[in-house]
Amino acid sequence: MKTLVFVFVFMNFSIVAFSQNQNSDRQTNFWEHVRFGGGIGLSFGDGFFSGTLAPSAIYQFNSEFAMGLGLNGTYNKQKNVFKSTIFGASVIGLYNPIPELQLSGEFEELNVSRKFDNSAFEDQNYWYPALFAGIGYRSNNITLGIRYDVLYDREKSIYADPWMPFIRVFF
Repeated sequence: MKTLVFVFVFMNFSIVAFSQNQNSDRQTNFWEHVRFGGGIGLSFGDGFFSGTLAPSAIYQFNSEFAMGLGLNGTYNKQKNVFKSTIFGASVIGLYNPIPELQLSGEFEELNVSRKFDNSAFEDQNYWYPALFAGIGYRSNNITLGIRYDVLYDREKSIYADPWMPFIRVFF
């Protein structure tokens, strides 16, 4: 009976240890497919400043498909005119039919807060959605391309134009 109990206890510990090793291998395998990237933007001129920080991460399912999430934070200021802060998130899907060609779809939701220095304009706070379809040339970790905002609204968009060039980098 003691031998049977010993074998039973030993088997339970062995199964638990084996199960933990498999989960650990799956977690390691998961992180091997995650790639990080993002964007940094600075723009300044006569009394104008704009800064953007936009980190992102994608999961590379295989050599053709990837999907991920991104964050966006932007601060703009035009001296004696306005200040704005923009925060949001995005979901992106990437498809590479051939290694050099990358097609992308991205949904972005941004909270825009504009405070005007001039009382002639009313301060604004609203959510703005954008849906981008893009195409780019890919070489290793870098993609150069152009994207189009299908939901573009001239009055509310933070972008000057629905067409936007991009440089996308993932490591």
